[in-house]
Amino acid sequence: MSANSTPGLIIAAPASGSGKTTLTLGLLAALRRRGRAVQPYKCGPDYIDPAFHAIAAERASFNLDSWALARDRFDALLTLADDADLALAEGVMGLFDGVALPGAWGNGSTADVAAATGWPVVLVLDVSGHAQSAAAVALGFARYRENVDIAGVILNKVASDRHAALVRDGFARIDMKVFGVIKRDDALTMPERHLGLVQAQEDSALTDRLAALANMVERDVDLAALEAIARSAREAPRKNDAARITPPGQRIALARDVAFSFVYPHLMEDWRASGAEIMPFSPLADQPPDPSCDVAWLPGGYPELHAGALAVASRFADGMRNFARTKPVHGECGGYMTLGAGLIDAAGQRHAMLGLLGLETDFSMRHLHLGYRTAKLLAPIPGHAAGCALRGHEFHYARVVTQPDEPLAEIRDASAAITAETGSRRGSVTGSFFHMVDVAEGTP
Repeated sequence: MSANSTPGLIIAAPASGSGKTTLTLGLLAALRRRGRAVQPYKCGPDYIDPAFHAIAAERASFNLDSWALARDRFDALLTLADDADLALAEGVMGLFDGVALPGAWGNGSTADVAAATGWPVVLVLDVSGHAQSAAAVALGFARYRENVDIAGVILNKVASDRHAALVRDGFARIDMKVFGVIKRDDALTMPERHLGLVQAQEDSALTDRLAALANMVERDVDLAALEAIARSAREAPRKNDAARITPPGQRIALARDVAFSFVYPHLMEDWRASGAEIMPFSPLADQPPDPSCDVAWLPGGYPELHAGALAVASRFADGMRNFARTKPVHGECGGYMTLGAGLIDAAGQRHAMLGLLGLETDFSMRHLHLGYRTAKLLAPIPGHAAGCALRGHEFHYARVVTQPDEPLAEIRDASAAITAETGSRRGSVTGSFFHMVDVAEGTP
């Protein structure tokens, strides 16, 4: 199937917490049950939801982002639906929510993705606090932006058949399609923690949850009608126009387990497409990086939840220290904290980390750091030279106690204001709280 003919649609909502992820997972599982090949996407920067998508759809989920991704890379990611029957994108926050200043080519909203692709939007509405007024909300969303098509709604958290009838009455008055009615059911709630849902690989009941969500969708949502309104992209995406993101090395030792899982699939796709070989290892299993690799990369994740185990993983620690004597090492967010000297957990206990950087972090007094970022490198990191500008984001609760090493980058937020976070560098070891998404246009 060509990229231009693969139909797609977007599941969005007026606000976070409306049920987008739960419904998206149910749709993916139900469509797979019916034999459909569905290419999942997530709008905006997010590691956790796409991991659930991948299990439900049985294929990798990719992030679509108008602030951090160059338009040619955005288009290239759309072509990954070439061999699918349907593309299904889950929105981020409220449909029109984004930052004030545009980034690569937009403000990071789900609406930007809808406008760029032409895919129709289905709004998930939490109607627990209203009845006919829900239609007025949807009508406002439908009229807010001309190049965004609201195809209809799915009603969520409906209290009773009487409540459903009242809400439907409002939508009949504005002639807007209701694709489904889902009653309140706390048993279908996904478990959460401080950065979002508990990770897919940690949820031992996930198979049963997905089956229950698929049952719910098949019972309460008109799947045939949803498939019928899916639409091909407005323009055929340009498959080969995006320059690949340079891999950090030819053989990459990549930390991969439940403590280090935050790696964007499109980065690994580009690394492999450029000929790089990824050699995963598990710090939690006390595995060292393969010494035959030419770079070690520690991604983000949840080292704060496993700090005790990491502190006594001696083979991992010795292997990392030996590796760093002669080869470059880089850490993002959780990986950065692990490269530091120590980490204080939520209970106030300090755990010794690798000591390859002087960074000390504290989770006992949590403070949210969240948002898009640009990073102009003051020194090279594996794959990118000094002076290179990168687009990405920051998302963590750690407080920096001390950061004694040389700064790695000048980091600005989405309003272009310089942030206190600079990352660190010491010899061939580098790290920062910055998660890279793409290289800014016009830089090497």
